Amino acid sequence: MGNATEWFDYGVYAATATYLTDAFFPGELGTLGTMLGFAISFVLRPVGGMVWGPLGDRVGRKVVLATTILLMAAATGLIGVLPTHSQVGVLAPILLILLRVVQGFSTGGEYGGAATYLAECASDKKRGFLGSFLEFGTLGGFVGGSAVVLLCQLILGSDAMHDWGWRIPFLIAVPLGAIGWYLRTKLDESPVFTEVNEQEHPEGGLRVLVTTYKRELLTLSGLVIALNVANYTLLTYQPTYLQNTIGLGESTTTAMMLVGQVAMMACVPFFGRLSDRTGRRPLWLFSLVGLAVLSVPMYWLMGVGTGWAIVGFVVLGLLYVPQLSTISATFPAIFPTHVRYAGFALAYNVSTAAFGGTAPLVNEAVIEATGWSLFPALYMVAAALIGLVAWYFLRETAGTSLRGTEVPDAAEPDPPATEEKQIVA
Repeated sequence: MGNATEWFDYGVYAATATYLTDAFFPGELGTLGTMLGFAISFVLRPVGGMVWGPLGDRVGRKVVLATTILLMAAATGLIGVLPTHSQVGVLAPILLILLRVVQGFSTGGEYGGAATYLAECASDKKRGFLGSFLEFGTLGGFVGGSAVVLLCQLILGSDAMHDWGWRIPFLIAVPLGAIGWYLRTKLDESPVFTEVNEQEHPEGGLRVLVTTYKRELLTLSGLVIALNVANYTLLTYQPTYLQNTIGLGESTTTAMMLVGQVAMMACVPFFGRLSDRTGRRPLWLFSLVGLAVLSVPMYWLMGVGTGWAIVGFVVLGLLYVPQLSTISATFPAIFPTHVRYAGFALAYNVSTAAFGGTAPLVNEAVIEATGWSLFPALYMVAAALIGLVAWYFLRETAGTSLRGTEVPDAAEPDPPATEEKQIVA
């Protein structure tokens, strides 16, 4: 629920991109301005990761997660009451970008913390299945954002949406954030974190992370490049691409995105459970190879017509789901407990800021400069190839314990149980 609230904003921003362009970035380069507003929120994500990650490893996962959701909900709600460019001129886009920066800073601690917490609370044998519900929440946020925008479009009409209706979805984030905050304050702390903190008191922090765990940082960074170029091309840039490049209508585009995302949501728990049986590495290999081979044909298919556009989007979405559904099981398990939050947050957010958050901006800039409508597909292919290099160095961790201060590895025996666990057994 909390993660869905965090990512509700990203779904709303993507689905209202054309309205935000008119409200804040009028002119010939308006779409680029809107994509810049999206990308700029990622600039602060690495900074947020460097602040929230070590803090979460020191004081606990729960406190950080409750704080980040408050920041995100407040910033999203304020976007809904911002004055437009026609009212205050250049101050309007400046205020929008500032709020996007706040969102980026809070998200820098959100995703890594939520995935780490869920992975540490799940049983070793069901970590893939239970962890997949974090991604279910992520897609739920995107779907919720798109669904609210579509509902507003159908009820209010295009003129009212461009005038004031676009504000409604952003305002809805406020009560959602309050619910998410309440739920998170009622959580218990992660038992894996509590066990290590009470018994071993290991040295953590960024210095230990970057000097001792270079392989782990680089492996995660490469996988995240593949993951998030696909993510932000398919789930965020796609509405703009379909409207501006292919010429689909606003409601048709939103409905198509909604259908594709619901199909992906339905598959997420299935692939999560499958990863518990087959391992994480086989699913990642299938997904990366599939995207590398089929991205260009599916994007070409999208240009044929509306029906084929739906087919192409669903195929690419389903190829992407094996990555998405195993994030919470795969990424936290790359690091040991005492640097897990920081390692995830740093590597994930740096790669996302450099390659994921900029994907819509890069795609739009290249298409406008060259007219080459297949560029997003080639961008996804290049990212998938980088991901395949990182996959080679990824350790299999399905069924492996996340306890202790050693790097989890299915090829190594699990660390011994604590005395308390032995007594319980």
